[in-house]
Amino acid sequence: MNSLCFTFALTGILSRGCAPSHAFQLPVSLLSVTRDDLIRTHQMMHPSSPVPALRRSTALGMATWSNGQAIKEYQDFLASGQSELDVKDDGPSVIVHSSNPNNITPLTDAIVGLGKGNDLLLTPNEPLPPAIGETTSYPIYITLPPYELREFIQQLDEEWKARAEDFVFFSGGKICGVVEPTLREFGMCRDAMTQVTVGFSLPKPGTGLGGTTRKPEDMSCNIGADVNGENKWAGESVACGKWNGAIAGRLSENAIRCKTVFYREWRRAMWERALYDAVWNVVGAVRDEPTDHSDVAMFFELEASDMMWEIANHLRGGLAVTLIYGFEDRLFSIAEMRGKGEPCELNDNMFDYIQNVFPGRNRMLSEYCNYAKDKRGLLQGVNVPPVPSELTELPSKIRQGNLRADGTI
Repeated sequence: MNSLCFTFALTGILSRGCAPSHAFQLPVSLLSVTRDDLIRTHQMMHPSSPVPALRRSTALGMATWSNGQAIKEYQDFLASGQSELDVKDDGPSVIVHSSNPNNITPLTDAIVGLGKGNDLLLTPNEPLPPAIGETTSYPIYITLPPYELREFIQQLDEEWKARAEDFVFFSGGKICGVVEPTLREFGMCRDAMTQVTVGFSLPKPGTGLGGTTRKPEDMSCNIGADVNGENKWAGESVACGKWNGAIAGRLSENAIRCKTVFYREWRRAMWERALYDAVWNVVGAVRDEPTDHSDVAMFFELEASDMMWEIANHLRGGLAVTLIYGFEDRLFSIAEMRGKGEPCELNDNMFDYIQNVFPGRNRMLSEYCNYAKDKRGLLQGVNVPPVPSELTELPSKIRQGNLRADGTI
Protein backbone atom coordinates (compact mmCIF):
# COMPACT_ATOMS: atom_id res chain seq x y z
CA MET A 1 0.00 0.00 0.00
CA ASN A 2 1.40 3.42 -0.91
CA SER A 3 1.65 6.24 1.61
CA LEU A 4 -1.42 8.04 0.25
CA CYS A 5 -3.65 4.99 0.69
CA PHE A 6 -2.12 4.28 4.07
CA THR A 7 -2.87 7.81 5.25
CA PHE A 8 -6.39 7.57 3.85
CA ALA A 9 -6.95 4.31 5.67
CA LEU A 10 -5.79 5.79 8.96
CA THR A 11 -7.97 8.84 8.48
CA GLY A 12 -10.91 6.59 7.67
CA ILE A 13 -10.54 4.81 10.97
CA LEU A 14 -10.52 8.06 12.90
CA SER A 15 -13.43 9.60 11.05
CA ARG A 16 -15.68 6.54 11.00
CA GLY A 17 -14.60 4.79 14.19
CA CYS A 18 -14.14 1.52 12.33
CA ALA A 19 -11.62 -0.44 10.34
CA PRO A 20 -11.24 0.64 6.70
CA SER A 21 -12.59 -1.32 3.77
CA HIS A 22 -11.00 -4.69 3.15
CA ALA A 23 -9.84 -3.27 -0.16
CA PHE A 24 -7.07 -1.60 1.83
CA GLN A 25 -5.59 -4.97 2.85
CA LEU A 26 -5.79 -4.64 6.61
CA PRO A 27 -3.27 -7.34 7.48
CA VAL A 28 -0.53 -5.72 5.39
CA SER A 29 -1.06 -2.10 6.25
CA LEU A 30 -2.52 -1.86 9.74
CA LEU A 31 -1.04 -4.73 11.70
CA SER A 32 1.34 -2.52 13.65
CA VAL A 33 -0.97 0.47 14.03
CA THR A 34 -1.88 1.48 17.58
CA ARG A 35 -4.12 4.19 19.00
CA ASP A 36 -1.17 6.58 19.32
CA ASP A 37 -0.30 6.09 15.63
CA LEU A 38 -3.86 6.97 14.65
CA ILE A 39 -3.97 10.04 16.86
CA ARG A 40 -0.60 11.37 15.62
CA THR A 41 -1.64 10.93 12.00
CA HIS A 42 -4.91 12.77 12.56
CA GLN A 43 -3.13 15.65 14.31
CA MET A 44 -0.66 16.01 11.43
CA MET A 45 -3.42 16.15 8.82
CA HIS A 46 -5.93 18.19 10.85
CA PRO A 47 -3.94 20.25 13.40
CA SER A 48 -6.86 22.53 14.22
CA SER A 49 -9.53 19.87 14.70
CA PRO A 50 -10.08 17.81 17.85
CA VAL A 51 -9.11 14.17 17.87
CA PRO A 52 -12.27 12.08 17.53
CA ALA A 53 -12.83 9.34 20.06
CA LEU A 54 -11.90 5.87 18.93
CA ARG A 55 -14.82 3.57 19.34
CA ARG A 56 -15.99 0.13 18.41
CA SER A 57 -17.00 -0.32 14.82
CA THR A 58 -20.60 0.21 13.81
CA ALA A 59 -19.96 -1.01 10.27
CA LEU A 60 -22.61 -3.25 8.79
CA GLY A 61 -21.93 -6.95 8.83
CA MET A 62 -22.90 -9.65 6.37
CA ALA A 63 -26.35 -10.94 5.52
CA THR A 64 -27.98 -13.93 7.11
CA TRP A 65 -30.02 -16.62 5.45
CA SER A 66 -32.47 -19.31 6.42
CA ASN A 67 -31.29 -22.45 8.19
CA GLY A 68 -33.75 -25.08 9.40
CA GLN A 69 -31.33 -26.61 11.88
CA ALA A 70 -32.37 -24.33 14.75
CA ILE A 71 -36.06 -25.13 14.17
CA LYS A 72 -35.35 -28.87 14.11
CA GLU A 73 -33.35 -28.68 17.36
CA TYR A 74 -36.11 -26.71 19.05
CA GLN A 75 -38.75 -29.19 17.88
CA ASP A 76 -36.66 -32.04 19.28
CA PHE A 77 -36.36 -30.20 22.58
CA LEU A 78 -40.13 -29.71 22.80
CA ALA A 79 -40.76 -33.33 21.84
CA SER A 80 -38.55 -34.51 24.69
CA GLY A 81 -40.98 -33.00 27.21
CA GLN A 82 -38.03 -32.19 29.46
CA SER A 83 -38.26 -28.86 31.27
CA GLU A 84 -35.62 -29.42 33.96
CA LEU A 85 -32.11 -30.82 33.78
CA ASP A 86 -31.45 -34.35 34.97
CA VAL A 87 -28.53 -33.97 37.38
CA LYS A 88 -26.23 -36.86 38.30
CA ASP A 89 -23.60 -36.78 41.05
CA ASP A 90 -19.86 -36.93 40.53
CA GLY A 91 -18.09 -40.17 41.35
CA PRO A 92 -15.39 -42.56 40.15
CA SER A 93 -14.98 -42.10 36.40
CA VAL A 94 -13.01 -43.30 33.40
CA ILE A 95 -10.59 -40.80 31.88
CA VAL A 96 -9.49 -41.61 28.32
CA HIS A 97 -6.12 -40.23 27.27
CA SER A 98 -3.96 -40.62 24.17
CA SER A 99 -1.94 -43.81 23.74
CA ASN A 100 0.80 -41.58 22.30
CA PRO A 101 2.81 -40.15 25.22
CA ASN A 102 3.59 -37.06 23.13
CA ASN A 103 -0.11 -36.31 22.67
CA ILE A 104 -1.27 -36.52 26.28
CA THR A 105 -2.94 -33.16 26.84
CA PRO A 106 -2.98 -30.90 29.90
CA LEU A 107 -6.73 -31.56 29.95
CA THR A 108 -6.01 -35.10 31.13
CA ASP A 109 -4.01 -33.80 34.07
CA ALA A 110 -6.75 -31.28 34.83
CA ILE A 111 -9.59 -33.81 35.03
CA VAL A 112 -7.48 -36.20 37.09
CA GLY A 113 -6.40 -33.38 39.40
CA LEU A 114 -10.00 -32.31 39.93
CA GLY A 115 -11.04 -35.80 41.01
CA LYS A 116 -10.66 -37.63 44.31
CA GLY A 117 -8.03 -40.14 43.26
CA ASN A 118 -10.48 -42.92 42.41
CA ASP A 119 -10.69 -42.43 38.64
CA LEU A 120 -9.49 -45.01 36.12
CA LEU A 121 -7.10 -43.92 33.36
CA LEU A 122 -7.46 -45.77 30.05
CA THR A 123 -6.23 -45.50 26.48
CA PRO A 124 -8.72 -46.04 23.63
CA ASN A 125 -7.51 -49.60 22.95
CA GLU A 126 -8.16 -50.83 26.50
CA PRO A 127 -11.46 -52.45 27.60
CA LEU A 128 -13.97 -50.55 29.69
CA PRO A 129 -14.63 -51.92 33.18
CA PRO A 130 -18.14 -53.29 33.85
CA ALA A 131 -18.14 -51.26 37.06
CA ILE A 132 -16.00 -48.82 39.03
CA GLY A 133 -16.31 -49.46 42.71
CA GLU A 134 -19.97 -50.19 43.35
CA THR A 135 -21.43 -48.42 40.33
CA THR A 136 -21.95 -49.70 36.81
CA SER A 137 -22.89 -46.25 35.50
CA TYR A 138 -20.10 -43.72 35.23
CA PRO A 139 -18.97 -40.86 32.98
CA ILE A 140 -16.20 -41.46 30.46
CA TYR A 141 -14.13 -38.28 30.06
CA ILE A 142 -12.59 -38.07 26.57
CA THR A 143 -9.41 -36.01 26.99
CA LEU A 144 -7.86 -36.86 23.63
CA PRO A 145 -6.50 -34.02 21.48
CA PRO A 146 -9.04 -32.96 18.83
CA TYR A 147 -6.93 -34.32 15.99
CA GLU A 148 -7.20 -37.84 17.44
CA LEU A 149 -10.95 -37.71 18.00
CA ARG A 150 -12.16 -38.82 14.55
CA GLU A 151 -9.98 -41.93 14.54
CA PHE A 152 -11.06 -42.73 18.10
CA ILE A 153 -14.75 -42.69 17.18
CA GLN A 154 -14.22 -44.59 13.94
CA GLN A 155 -12.44 -47.41 15.74
CA LEU A 156 -14.86 -47.85 18.65
CA ASP A 157 -15.68 -51.50 19.25
CA GLU A 158 -19.15 -52.68 20.27
CA GLU A 159 -18.36 -52.45 23.97
CA TRP A 160 -17.35 -48.80 23.68
CA LYS A 161 -20.22 -47.97 21.31
CA ALA A 162 -22.70 -49.29 23.87
CA ARG A 163 -21.40 -46.69 26.35
CA ALA A 164 -21.33 -43.76 23.90
CA GLU A 165 -23.97 -41.79 25.84
CA ASP A 166 -21.60 -41.78 28.82
CA PHE A 167 -18.88 -39.98 26.85
CA VAL A 168 -17.96 -36.47 27.97
CA PHE A 169 -16.38 -34.21 25.33
CA PHE A 170 -14.58 -30.91 25.91
CA SER A 171 -14.38 -27.71 23.86
CA GLY A 172 -12.78 -24.30 24.29
CA GLY A 173 -9.29 -22.89 24.56
CA LYS A 174 -6.04 -23.70 22.80
CA ILE A 175 -6.05 -27.33 23.97
CA CYS A 176 -9.63 -28.39 23.21
CA GLY A 177 -10.71 -26.14 20.34
CA VAL A 178 -13.99 -26.90 18.56
CA VAL A 179 -14.94 -30.55 18.09
CA GLU A 180 -18.55 -30.07 16.95
CA PRO A 181 -17.83 -30.82 13.25
CA THR A 182 -16.23 -34.14 14.20
CA LEU A 183 -18.99 -35.12 16.62
CA ARG A 184 -21.73 -34.12 14.19
CA GLU A 185 -20.16 -36.34 11.55
CA PHE A 186 -20.88 -39.32 13.81
CA GLY A 187 -24.26 -38.16 15.12
CA MET A 188 -22.93 -37.26 18.55
CA CYS A 189 -24.27 -33.70 18.78
CA ARG A 190 -27.53 -34.17 20.65
CA ASP A 191 -29.20 -33.39 23.97
CA ALA A 192 -28.10 -36.57 25.75
CA MET A 193 -24.41 -36.21 24.87
CA THR A 194 -22.39 -34.55 27.61
CA GLN A 195 -20.26 -31.65 26.44
CA VAL A 196 -18.26 -29.13 28.43
CA THR A 197 -16.90 -25.72 27.52
CA VAL A 198 -13.67 -25.29 29.45
CA GLY A 199 -13.52 -22.22 31.68
CA PHE A 200 -10.65 -23.27 33.93
CA SER A 201 -6.87 -23.20 33.70
CA LEU A 202 -4.93 -26.25 32.55
CA PRO A 203 -1.61 -27.63 33.84
CA LYS A 204 1.41 -26.99 31.67
CA PRO A 205 2.33 -29.73 29.16
CA GLY A 206 4.94 -32.30 30.09
CA THR A 207 4.15 -32.48 33.79
CA GLY A 208 2.85 -36.05 33.71
CA LEU A 209 -0.42 -37.75 34.59
CA GLY A 210 -2.01 -37.94 37.98
CA GLY A 211 -2.61 -34.33 38.97
CA THR A 212 1.04 -33.75 39.85
CA THR A 213 0.70 -30.06 39.02
CA ARG A 214 -1.26 -27.34 40.78
CA LYS A 215 -4.98 -27.96 40.40
CA PRO A 216 -6.87 -26.03 37.73
CA GLU A 217 -8.28 -22.67 38.74
CA ASP A 218 -11.49 -20.89 37.81
CA MET A 219 -11.03 -18.49 34.89
CA SER A 220 -14.52 -16.98 34.90
CA CYS A 221 -14.91 -13.22 35.29
CA ASN A 222 -17.49 -11.25 37.27
CA ILE A 223 -18.32 -8.36 34.96
CA GLY A 224 -20.87 -6.54 37.10
CA ALA A 225 -24.58 -6.81 37.77
CA ASP A 226 -27.53 -6.98 35.42
CA VAL A 227 -30.73 -4.93 35.72
CA ASN A 228 -32.02 -7.35 38.36
CA GLY A 229 -28.91 -7.01 40.48
CA GLU A 230 -27.65 -10.49 39.58
CA ASN A 231 -23.96 -10.96 38.86
CA LYS A 232 -23.00 -11.30 35.21
CA TRP A 233 -20.25 -13.75 34.29
CA ALA A 234 -17.94 -14.21 31.34
CA GLY A 235 -15.75 -17.17 30.48
CA GLU A 236 -17.36 -19.61 32.90
CA SER A 237 -17.43 -23.36 32.30
CA VAL A 238 -20.69 -24.63 30.82
CA ALA A 239 -21.94 -28.24 30.68
CA CYS A 240 -24.86 -30.02 29.06
CA GLY A 241 -26.03 -33.60 28.57
CA LYS A 242 -26.39 -36.73 30.68
CA TRP A 243 -23.43 -36.12 33.01
CA ASN A 244 -23.69 -32.32 33.28
CA GLY A 245 -24.20 -32.56 37.05
CA ALA A 246 -21.18 -34.82 37.53
CA ILE A 247 -18.71 -32.52 35.81
CA ALA A 248 -20.31 -29.44 37.40
CA GLY A 249 -19.96 -31.07 40.81
CA ARG A 250 -16.35 -31.99 40.17
CA LEU A 251 -15.60 -28.42 39.21
CA SER A 252 -17.60 -26.74 41.98
CA GLU A 253 -15.82 -28.83 44.62
CA ASN A 254 -12.64 -27.17 43.36
CA ALA A 255 -14.11 -23.64 43.44
CA ILE A 256 -14.69 -23.52 39.68
CA ARG A 257 -17.96 -22.10 38.37
CA CYS A 258 -19.86 -24.34 35.97
CA LYS A 259 -23.24 -23.51 34.51
CA THR A 260 -25.47 -26.48 33.59
CA VAL A 261 -27.81 -25.96 30.65
CA PHE A 262 -29.62 -27.74 27.84
CA TYR A 263 -27.71 -28.49 24.65
CA ARG A 264 -29.12 -25.59 22.62
CA GLU A 265 -27.94 -23.01 25.15
CA TRP A 266 -24.62 -24.78 25.63
CA ARG A 267 -23.95 -24.62 21.90
CA ARG A 268 -24.28 -20.85 21.89
CA ALA A 269 -21.80 -20.58 24.77
CA MET A 270 -19.37 -22.93 23.04
CA TRP A 271 -19.34 -20.94 19.80
CA GLU A 272 -18.93 -17.72 21.77
CA ARG A 273 -15.77 -19.16 23.30
CA ALA A 274 -14.67 -20.39 19.86
CA LEU A 275 -14.98 -16.83 18.58
CA TYR A 276 -12.66 -15.58 21.31
CA ASP A 277 -10.06 -18.29 20.75
CA ALA A 278 -9.92 -17.72 16.99
CA VAL A 279 -9.96 -13.93 16.89
CA TRP A 280 -7.70 -13.05 19.81
CA ASN A 281 -4.98 -15.47 18.83
CA VAL A 282 -4.80 -14.56 15.16
CA VAL A 283 -5.07 -10.79 15.69
CA GLY A 284 -2.23 -10.89 18.21
CA ALA A 285 -0.02 -13.54 16.62
CA VAL A 286 0.72 -11.51 13.49
CA ARG A 287 2.38 -8.62 15.37
CA ASP A 288 6.07 -7.75 15.23
CA GLU A 289 6.37 -7.96 19.01
CA PRO A 290 5.08 -10.71 21.33
CA THR A 291 1.46 -9.90 22.10
CA ASP A 292 -0.86 -11.25 24.77
CA HIS A 293 -4.65 -11.28 24.89
CA SER A 294 -4.89 -8.14 27.01
CA ASP A 295 -2.78 -6.28 24.44
CA VAL A 296 -5.28 -7.18 21.73
CA ALA A 297 -8.14 -5.82 23.84
CA MET A 298 -6.23 -2.62 24.59
CA PHE A 299 -4.52 -1.77 21.29
CA PHE A 300 -6.26 -3.73 18.54
CA GLU A 301 -9.88 -3.72 19.67
CA LEU A 302 -11.22 -2.39 16.37
CA GLU A 303 -9.68 -5.25 14.43
CA ALA A 304 -10.87 -7.83 16.94
CA SER A 305 -14.37 -6.36 17.01
CA ASP A 306 -14.76 -6.27 13.24
CA MET A 307 -13.49 -9.82 12.84
CA MET A 308 -15.82 -11.07 15.59
CA TRP A 309 -18.88 -9.54 13.99
CA GLU A 310 -18.05 -10.87 10.56
CA ILE A 311 -17.77 -14.41 11.95
CA ALA A 312 -20.81 -14.04 14.21
CA ASN A 313 -23.00 -13.07 11.27
CA HIS A 314 -21.94 -16.19 9.39
CA LEU A 315 -22.64 -18.35 12.44
CA ARG A 316 -26.28 -17.30 12.26
CA GLY A 317 -26.73 -18.38 8.68
CA GLY A 318 -24.26 -21.24 8.44
CA LEU A 319 -24.86 -23.05 11.73
CA ALA A 320 -28.11 -21.56 13.02
CA VAL A 321 -26.27 -20.15 16.04
CA THR A 322 -27.16 -16.68 17.31
CA LEU A 323 -24.78 -15.59 20.04
CA ILE A 324 -26.31 -14.24 23.24
CA TYR A 325 -26.63 -10.46 23.43
CA GLY A 326 -23.58 -8.79 24.94
CA PHE A 327 -21.08 -11.37 23.69
CA GLU A 328 -18.63 -8.66 22.62
CA ASP A 329 -18.61 -7.17 26.11
CA ARG A 330 -18.04 -10.60 27.66
CA LEU A 331 -15.18 -11.51 25.34
CA PHE A 332 -13.38 -8.21 25.79
CA SER A 333 -13.82 -8.60 29.55
CA ILE A 334 -12.15 -12.02 29.44
CA ALA A 335 -9.19 -10.54 27.61
CA GLU A 336 -8.95 -7.53 29.89
CA MET A 337 -9.29 -9.49 33.14
CA ARG A 338 -7.61 -12.82 32.30
CA GLY A 339 -5.51 -12.14 29.22
CA LYS A 340 -2.38 -10.66 30.76
CA GLY A 341 0.48 -13.06 30.07
CA GLU A 342 -1.65 -15.29 27.82
CA PRO A 343 0.33 -15.31 24.55
CA CYS A 344 -1.41 -15.03 21.20
CA GLU A 345 -0.45 -18.19 19.34
CA LEU A 346 -1.24 -20.09 16.15
CA ASN A 347 -0.73 -23.85 16.35
CA ASP A 348 -0.49 -25.96 13.19
CA ASN A 349 -2.12 -28.97 14.86
CA MET A 350 -5.03 -26.91 16.16
CA PHE A 351 -5.65 -24.69 13.12
CA ASP A 352 -8.55 -26.83 11.87
CA TYR A 353 -10.12 -26.75 15.35
CA ILE A 354 -9.70 -23.06 16.22
CA GLN A 355 -9.39 -20.82 13.15
CA ASN A 356 -10.65 -23.05 10.33
CA VAL A 357 -13.97 -24.11 11.87
CA PHE A 358 -16.34 -21.28 10.98
CA PRO A 359 -18.91 -21.29 8.17
CA GLY A 360 -19.13 -18.71 5.41
CA ARG A 361 -16.59 -16.52 3.66
CA ASN A 362 -14.90 -14.85 6.61
CA ARG A 363 -12.68 -12.59 4.60
CA MET A 364 -10.98 -10.77 7.45
CA LEU A 365 -10.07 -13.96 9.33
CA SER A 366 -8.78 -15.43 6.07
CA GLU A 367 -6.65 -12.36 5.39
CA TYR A 368 -5.01 -12.54 8.79
CA CYS A 369 -4.35 -16.30 8.57
CA ASN A 370 -2.77 -15.91 5.14
CA TYR A 371 -0.68 -12.98 6.36
CA ALA A 372 0.49 -15.11 9.30
CA LYS A 373 1.63 -17.82 6.92
CA ASP A 374 3.10 -15.67 4.14
CA LYS A 375 4.69 -12.86 6.16
CA ARG A 376 5.22 -14.23 9.66
CA GLY A 377 6.28 -17.79 8.89
CA LEU A 378 3.45 -19.27 10.96
CA LEU A 379 1.08 -22.11 10.01
CA GLN A 380 3.65 -23.57 7.65
CA GLY A 381 2.36 -27.09 8.13
CA VAL A 382 -1.27 -26.45 7.20
CA ASN A 383 -3.26 -25.55 4.11
CA VAL A 384 -4.66 -22.11 4.83
CA PRO A 385 -7.73 -21.40 2.67
CA PRO A 386 -7.18 -18.51 0.24
CA VAL A 387 -8.73 -15.11 0.78
CA PRO A 388 -12.16 -14.97 -0.91
CA SER A 389 -11.87 -13.06 -4.17
CA GLU A 390 -15.33 -11.54 -3.89
CA LEU A 391 -18.23 -11.29 -1.49
CA THR A 392 -21.71 -12.21 -2.67
CA GLU A 393 -23.64 -11.59 0.56
CA LEU A 394 -25.72 -8.46 1.02
CA PRO A 395 -25.16 -6.09 3.94
CA SER A 396 -27.05 -6.88 7.13
CA LYS A 397 -29.09 -4.31 9.03
CA ILE A 398 -28.79 -6.21 12.27
CA ARG A 399 -25.57 -4.64 13.49
CA GLN A 400 -26.29 -1.04 14.34
CA GLY A 401 -25.58 1.32 17.19
CA ASN A 402 -24.19 0.27 20.53
CA LEU A 403 -22.42 -3.08 20.39
CA ARG A 404 -21.69 -3.72 24.04
CA ALA A 405 -24.17 -4.54 26.76
CA ASP A 406 -22.37 -2.30 29.25
CA GLY A 407 -23.01 0.81 27.18
CA THR A 408 -19.41 1.21 26.00
CA ILE A 409 -19.24 2.60 22.46
